[in-house]
Amino acid sequence: MKHFYSSVFLTFCFYCFHFSIFCQTTPNQTESIINEKNIDSLATSPYRLSVRKTTAIRVDGALDEEIWQVSEVATGFVQNFPTDTLLALSQTEVRVAYDENYLYVAAICKGNPQKKYIISSMRRDYDWGQNDNFSVNLDPFGDGLNGVYFTVSPVGAQLEGLIFEGDRDASNWDNKWYSAVSDLPDGSWTCEIAIPFKTLRYPKDKSKWKVNFARNDAYRNEISAWIPVPIQFSTVSLAFTGELIFDENLKKAGSNISIIPYLAGSAAKDNINNTPYKTKGNIGGDAKIAVTPSLNLDLTVNPDFSQVEVDQQVTNLSRFEIFFPERRQFFLENSDLFANFGFSRMRPFFSRRVGIAYDTTINQNVQNPILYGARLSGKVNKDWRVGLLNIQTGQDKEKGIIGNNYTVAAFQRQIFSRSNIAGIFVNRQETGNETSDKPYTRMAGIDYNMQSKDSKWRGKVFYHHAFLPNETKGTFAHAAFFAYNTRKFYAAWNHELVGENYDINDIGYVLRKGLWRFEDWAGYNIYPKKGKIQRHNFYAYFNTYTDLNWKMTDRNISLEYNATLFNTSEFGAGVFNDYTYLFFSFDPTNSGGKQFEEGQEFTNTGAYVYFSSDSRKRFNLSTSASHSTYFTGTRFNVDGTIRYRFQPYGQIAVSFDHNIIDLPEPYNDANFWIISPRLDVSFTRSLFLTTFLQYNTQADNVNLNARFQWRFKPVSDFFLVYSENYLPESFGSKNRAIVAKISYWFNL
Repeated sequence: MKHFYSSVFLTFCFYCFHFSIFCQTTPNQTESIINEKNIDSLATSPYRLSVRKTTAIRVDGALDEEIWQVSEVATGFVQNFPTDTLLALSQTEVRVAYDENYLYVAAICKGNPQKKYIISSMRRDYDWGQNDNFSVNLDPFGDGLNGVYFTVSPVGAQLEGLIFEGDRDASNWDNKWYSAVSDLPDGSWTCEIAIPFKTLRYPKDKSKWKVNFARNDAYRNEISAWIPVPIQFSTVSLAFTGELIFDENLKKAGSNISIIPYLAGSAAKDNINNTPYKTKGNIGGDAKIAVTPSLNLDLTVNPDFSQVEVDQQVTNLSRFEIFFPERRQFFLENSDLFANFGFSRMRPFFSRRVGIAYDTTINQNVQNPILYGARLSGKVNKDWRVGLLNIQTGQDKEKGIIGNNYTVAAFQRQIFSRSNIAGIFVNRQETGNETSDKPYTRMAGIDYNMQSKDSKWRGKVFYHHAFLPNETKGTFAHAAFFAYNTRKFYAAWNHELVGENYDINDIGYVLRKGLWRFEDWAGYNIYPKKGKIQRHNFYAYFNTYTDLNWKMTDRNISLEYNATLFNTSEFGAGVFNDYTYLFFSFDPTNSGGKQFEEGQEFTNTGAYVYFSSDSRKRFNLSTSASHSTYFTGTRFNVDGTIRYRFQPYGQIAVSFDHNIIDLPEPYNDANFWIISPRLDVSFTRSLFLTTFLQYNTQADNVNLNARFQWRFKPVSDFFLVYSENYLPESFGSKNRAIVAKISYWFNL
């Protein structure tokens, strides 16, 4: 416990010094002139937009309804990029209305008489930064931390997502809404959006929401917003919002129950063992029940995730596990309530552990079906968010797979303007007749998340404790982080302490145990008044690990220069120096060769460069290269992506990653390649094809994944997914599978 007390003392001293900063408010901004001195104070500007009730609107993009002629207009958009001190060249006018069932938004996007747009795809959930678009950011509770956004491109492609922690977003959230676009003779384009109140989570009997509108004119390389957003922040940030003022209090949207059943069938063949095709059918579904307008109950029975896109493969030259993000839809809504406790290297709950089991017949982890699950999540009021998750997995005695029940309970209590205290409890309990040497894993923790009203200051401090069957000491994790961010200068400080027995990788994600970590970085931006470079950036990074006796095990130091051009190109270079102490033996090629012995020390020095071309061009590329000493040898790495956009239908891209490791005898050399061609085609706004090939010499595998999607109704899809694995040498087939799945969204 002495390590814990030392860490608490360090944290206490540091945060006492900065406490008053987090409690401060930001002065109101009433001046209309925008300049570098007053841009930051616009976070609390009194931007208000009146919203009138109307009759039902036909969503066709024409904006010919009477309500749009008499509605108040939000205009005067201000640049967020490439500068934040000028009115936007591409101006936008926005109007908002509502009826009993929908929130309507209409926008006229001006400033492009040649109709030159950047459109990478008509596919839903496109890349926001690589497409012209108009966005609506909503914060119905006005807490400045949680909200949603809806985005439409000039060809009508939709993108929606969740906003959490004030300025982070999750674009893999999927829900039902409607939109249409239209072109005007002067080169402007219009969009009409209808968002069902049943899709939104909002407080009833309130008449005021926070809002911002944003525009990405990708052809001009200009990002703008109605409420000015400083250049160091994204326009999704809820620290910079105006107000929607409804002409009456909003009522509950009536009964809100949705049923989403699915039917799936698959066929698979193991060519290595020359077994016949195995066919399987599957049926199940989800339900969404609005307990209140802001609290939702999600249920799932026998969920199927066969349509989820495969992970992008990487070359693993580290001593530790690679992190891959969650992609399964059931775990995504309000996922920050469960998934964002701790840090990225110390997650007390990692939902990708659910549905993974160890098959004793083949001695490896396999997918284990989820039988059912329930999640209650959302807002109780402006200050309280709650989440409760329960999942049951199956068992297979013949394979030694034991069923598990996972329960996660979480809460957030907002304090001050944009900070909160959050708590979490996780329990994994075996439910099979047989038990292992670890029948349960339990942990409880508390996080304090801090943000100032203008987002310049932010931080986190937490303590998590695991309760394990055979361990009583060192089963904790603690960390603290603090950062300051302005348009020119930014810096951060972080420390972490992980006990030697904090063994929760069956419910969470912990990269390393038994350590102290200290991490610092700082950067400085220069924005030239003239020339082709939009920003010069100078960046320094320092990171060190020690064991619990303060012996250094790893150290990373790097210095970097980065440049961003007005034409979207980027380039940069850096140097680094790394120190590694091996506390277990390790083959640095991860190829099964002779290992360096435990206790050896290595210092490696290297340099790297990178370049990205103008992303507005139909043909563009990004690449980087590095060279360094590597243990007792050298390592050269080059990677990148080459793209061609055939807009608006999609793009073809080829990514590559090449590592050449040269070590003296008797250690292995390595020459690893990952080559990944990818074809994305959107035949229409509802018909998509993605084909992804991954050639990985380290894994000795070639994987093909082709996914066809037909969205025949809002959030109702037909998927046809084909996957096959090949031997790299001969391209002989190892195995193949094909899956067909159909789902339909019913509103009751």
